[in-house]
Amino acid sequence: MWIQDEARVGQHGTLTRVWAKKGSRPRVLRDFRFESAYIFGAICPTAQKTSALIFTSVGAEEMSLHLACIAEKAAPDTHIVIIMDRAPWHRSVTIPNSVSILYLPPYSPELNPVEQVWDYLRSNYFSNRCYDTIESVFDACCEAWDLFSSQPALITSIGTRSWFSTNC
Repeated sequence: MWIQDEARVGQHGTLTRVWAKKGSRPRVLRDFRFESAYIFGAICPTAQKTSALIFTSVGAEEMSLHLACIAEKAAPDTHIVIIMDRAPWHRSVTIPNSVSILYLPPYSPELNPVEQVWDYLRSNYFSNRCYDTIESVFDACCEAWDLFSSQPALITSIGTRSWFSTNC
């Protein structure tokens, strides 16, 4: 069982709270350019595996490439079920033979654990940063995903839900 979603990371950045002396107002850099990268990410909390691709756009072609990438991560002769939302580009994709898609109910992002992955990455790696070029955005995305992927306990912690069981 894998869970999939995508997120936008850009030069515009994310603001977050910072520790400061009471009564002070710390200055934080803010960029108003809008070049963005899109991380297509998936996690398998039980196997503690991840898969991600980074693109400059979002669409069916990118989603098809990501599904193929996830399928490659599986052991031979293994069938994968991928849980994802109902974004328009999720409906017109090329699905590998070893993959089945299970769609979440409409308007239910709280059911997708990868949303918490994005929150974690934004809080710990992307917040209060400015990027000079789109290449530096891509580099930051790769670095953040690699650091996240290197923590198996974190993958399980974020991705596990009481209603989510692979023992069906």
